[in-house]
Amino acid sequence: MTQRTVLTQHTPVPSVRRWARLAFLCTASVPMIAAAHTGGPLHDHDALSAFAAGLAHPFRGLDHLVAMVAVGLWSALAARRAWLAPVAFATALLAGALMGRSGIAVPAVEPMIAASLLAFGLLLATRLRVAAGAAVTVVTGFAFFHGAAHGTELVGGFGGAALTGMVVATLLLHGTGLLGGALLRDRGRWWARAAGLGVAGFGLVLLARLA
Repeated sequence: MTQRTVLTQHTPVPSVRRWARLAFLCTASVPMIAAAHTGGPLHDHDALSAFAAGLAHPFRGLDHLVAMVAVGLWSALAARRAWLAPVAFATALLAGALMGRSGIAVPAVEPMIAASLLAFGLLLATRLRVAAGAAVTVVTGFAFFHGAAHGTELVGGFGGAALTGMVVATLLLHGTGLLGGALLRDRGRWWARAAGLGVAGFGLVLLARLA
């Protein structure tokens, strides 16, 4: 008898979920890379160091970091167009940062940042689906205050490079949230609920400290 060789199909392509997990781990490592690159106040002696300082800046404030990741998580789990809220957040963040750098005083920055954590956490915990216009309004309103806080701190020369780094970092954090949401989508509602309640609780703690 002749032995027949069974031809198999090509090796299956890794699942989207596996790639999402890998990308999530890669983007989650960015905070350590950015912090290690700068590790201090804004250095403005050249554009590259200013860009690196802007890149690291959102990672150095836990309130900013948590808010941006939460927006990405909520968008991935509840929004029909997952990219819309993150892009709106980054745009409003830049507008607020430009106002902060110009020296225009923005009132109630810290309370609004804390309130944003409470709002984003509740949206995430409930996986609330809202109309696109309402989502953009809520996200941009809070993102403006996050940007104003960054703008008053990212002072000095090469402001354009620093702001560019800040926006890139913001989009990376949103991307981390979007990828994390893709991983949580098939793991039940409790994971997202726990993450959302944690974010909301963090916001309540910050509000209590400001009271």
